[in-house]
Amino acid sequence: MLRANEKGLTERDSFGGKPMQELAYRIGILLSSYSQAINKQNGTTGSLFQQKTKAKILSEESNGSRISYFEKCFHYIHQNPLSVKKVVALQDWAYSSYPDYAEFRNGTMCNKEIFYSLTGMLSKDIIERTNEGIEKEIVEKLF
Repeated sequence: MLRANEKGLTERDSFGGKPMQELAYRIGILLSSYSQAINKQNGTTGSLFQQKTKAKILSEESNGSRISYFEKCFHYIHQNPLSVKKVVALQDWAYSSYPDYAEFRNGTMCNKEIFYSLTGMLSKDIIERTNEGIEKEIVEKLF
């Protein structure tokens, strides 16, 4: 989950001529370059990723009130390694930011202060809420 700045939200022409946001375009280039390098290294061809990357606004207006999916998406992403049985505890997945947010590790890849200021949560809240289930309807709406 990424937070775009002003430049990332600007539109540009893409390969097919269809306008797209700068951030989505750059992520596409990153994934394509990575796939090409891995394929060259392994003597293989084809995509390494299951589906296209997509950008989605994590809030919407409904009946005059704002609904935020930001926190739900945050927890859903962190629950994935556990839900597919890659780990027995969320903090054990080395490729997740969960151990940083929950203060099991002192990583510097993510800006925790932005998340804390947007949600009002603290590390103890993250531990508690990430272990809660997310309603099926919310997951379907997000993805």
